[in-house]
Amino acid sequence: MKKERVTRDYGFFEGFLAKKRAEIADKLIPPASRRGKILDIGCGNYPYFLNSIDFAEKHGVDQNLSNSCDDLPRNIKLQKFNIEKENKVDFPDEYFDVVTMLAVLEHIDPVVLSERIKEIYRILKPKGSFIITTPALWTVPILSVMSRLKLISPTEIKEHKILYSLSDILGVFTKSGFYHEKIASGYFELFMNIWLRAEK
Repeated sequence: MKKERVTRDYGFFEGFLAKKRAEIADKLIPPASRRGKILDIGCGNYPYFLNSIDFAEKHGVDQNLSNSCDDLPRNIKLQKFNIEKENKVDFPDEYFDVVTMLAVLEHIDPVVLSERIKEIYRILKPKGSFIITTPALWTVPILSVMSRLKLISPTEIKEHKILYSLSDILGVFTKSGFYHEKIASGYFELFMNIWLRAEK
């Protein structure tokens, strides 16, 4: 597979940040789940995370897919899907062992976020894991400056709807069907990013 940008616009640190998100998410995946199916929502035109992890069956959805991702490995299947605009993802109930959304939560309108998390809950198997990363709320001014300097993608930052505190995210997840006691969370990259894993 030829190497392409990991986001739709140039940013000096985009490759580094994609790698860090992928490393964090990879560590959060239970080893037994790797024999099953994973779905990466917002995988991008070049599905860096899916291509970098060991998993039996890999699926990705993104609203910006193009024909340039035709040369993917056979165990990666991609389809076009807009998590913000479309209510239902085209997979059966309890289909996936793991669902990931890396740097995607902040791109979803908060009005529909709870419904979208409920949909992810629907397609997760019992004891399946939903893993996210998202910038911390306090980083808004830092990300703005970094995007102006083209250190990170201006297009991606411009499309942020809202950044959340960890307590806000926990509130949305519990409202959407996940139990608080089955959620683990933390920070990485000097507390600039949040990671969270919720078990169904």
